[in-house]
Amino acid sequence: MDDPLISILMPVRNAGPYLEACIESILEQTYPHWELLPVDDGSVDDSLALLERFAQRDPRIRVNRNGQNRGIPSALRLAFSHSRGALLTRMDADDRMAPQKLERLSALLQNNGPGHIATARVAYFSDTVLGDGYLRYQDWLNDLMRTGRHYEAIYKECVLPSPCWMAFREDLLRCSAFEAETYPEDYDLCFRFYKAGFRIAAVQETLHFWRDHSSRASRNEPQYANQSYFDLKLPYFLELDYNPARPLVLWGAGKKGKQLAKRLSENGIPFHWVCDNPAKWGVRLHETELKDFRIIPELAHPQLIIAVAAPDGQVEILEFLEKQAFKAGVDYFFFC
Repeated sequence: MDDPLISILMPVRNAGPYLEACIESILEQTYPHWELLPVDDGSVDDSLALLERFAQRDPRIRVNRNGQNRGIPSALRLAFSHSRGALLTRMDADDRMAPQKLERLSALLQNNGPGHIATARVAYFSDTVLGDGYLRYQDWLNDLMRTGRHYEAIYKECVLPSPCWMAFREDLLRCSAFEAETYPEDYDLCFRFYKAGFRIAAVQETLHFWRDHSSRASRNEPQYANQSYFDLKLPYFLELDYNPARPLVLWGAGKKGKQLAKRLSENGIPFHWVCDNPAKWGVRLHETELKDFRIIPELAHPQLIIAVAAPDGQVEILEFLEKQAFKAGVDYFFFC
């Protein structure tokens, strides 16, 4: 399979200002054996007309329509059902590919074989000011590309950039990709890869340019709010990594810690709740008393969920955990 067909799945909704640059970057790929499957999801701008114009220009572009704003999971599912490639990737309609993206990802994926996911470094860009949060996320992702420790950090944030991965069709079928209506859909797919035991291989160069703008779905849709992330993360943790034979510790009494404590209580999961703020020790919430974090060494082989978002606080927590010889992804899991 030296030159397999690559299917590019691309949901589109009101992407008119950015769509031309996006598709031109695909047309400029050094790897020519691809098909682009854009799905218009009820756009009310000129997105559909632009797609149809490009489809007339290049037969590798095959446009589908998804009714009236049925959402990204539904659009991906429709595109996947029409795809023919042995290899598949996703594209966002407001982003740009580096010219060598498909060539580099497909080479890496084929070299490693089924059971692997190929990815690469990414770079955010914006026509206005790019927020510090996006730059931090970019740098964090790219550091994972360097270290290969993606799954150790999977409960902290989505460890694969949604429009910069490539997989074998057989692996996507094996993990039931795109079948659920779960949001955030990119994060859910990442957990499906993790659950299936797929290994992640990364190209150490920037292959995708991720556009930030005020109308991005992740900025505006309620499905991408923090609460949705916890609703996704915790069930996967309880299924894949939680060991009920070990004491569970929740570290953090801020807003996110309280959200997780509430969910653990609702699920009937016993846990110790700790923090480093003496003013909160002894306070009882969600049927659990907050305690001094220094009780952790007294517990027999605990597992920890860390719900502290402040970078300085995370550094201090890591220093404490390293002194206890705790291992990331086994003994402790950052949830924010």
